[in-house]
Amino acid sequence: MSQNDKEDGFVSHLAELRKRLIHSFIFLIVFFIGCYFFAEHLYGFLVDPFAQAVKDDGTERRLIFTALQETFLTYLKISFFTAFFVTCPFILMQIWKFIAPGLYKHEKHAILPYLILTPVLFFLGGMLVYYLIMPLAIKFFLSFESTGLSTNLPIQLEAKVNEYLSLVMKLIFAFGISFQLPVVLSLLARIGIVDSEFLKKRRKYVVVIIFAAAALLTPPDPITQIGLAIPLLILYELSIFSVKFIEDKKFKDSNA
Repeated sequence: MSQNDKEDGFVSHLAELRKRLIHSFIFLIVFFIGCYFFAEHLYGFLVDPFAQAVKDDGTERRLIFTALQETFLTYLKISFFTAFFVTCPFILMQIWKFIAPGLYKHEKHAILPYLILTPVLFFLGGMLVYYLIMPLAIKFFLSFESTGLSTNLPIQLEAKVNEYLSLVMKLIFAFGISFQLPVVLSLLARIGIVDSEFLKKRRKYVVVIIFAAAALLTPPDPITQIGLAIPLLILYELSIFSVKFIEDKKFKDSNA
């Protein structure tokens, strides 16, 4: 192949990549605009764990904002977060369409399950936050309220709209990214960087790393930290089985 052919091929790949990125960006912007029209409903969905956690405590609750633009910016943030969440499978599909022509058939079969598993695991992480972690964390934080009998003044939560929703979205994102652990370890096993024995021997170090990461990614409370660390430990153990399965499959293919 001549130098000109190589340069033409490189330019065509760049053009293809740019086209995929533009399509993804347009798709994201379209969904962002659509989500903004339903921002109040999305807000209601995200705030529902708080509403459910405090509905029977006999106290009139509300969320407040202290800056004129706060609610507007919060709606923008919710819209973008939701749009990115929804368009993530489309973006992964564009990445797949870009890399697939350069892969062999067996490589396509090896990578395709990970592209499907990635958004599924992210969605499961988000569901864990929404239905379990946030209600428990809210009740834990509210337990520090005081009626004022021992402090002379009552201590009552008046959560800010932006701070509450930022916390929810941060936790969903943190759990969703952390739940990609099996995907990352399986891919590392496929290219020969790690194996099942390596993961087993480093288990005690991984436990420390997982709890340290959970402390960094979540608020400084035991509920969310343990709520992230325990699923990650389970996923790590499942990753060892998946890596072992990959090793056995490689061994069978090499002896076939």
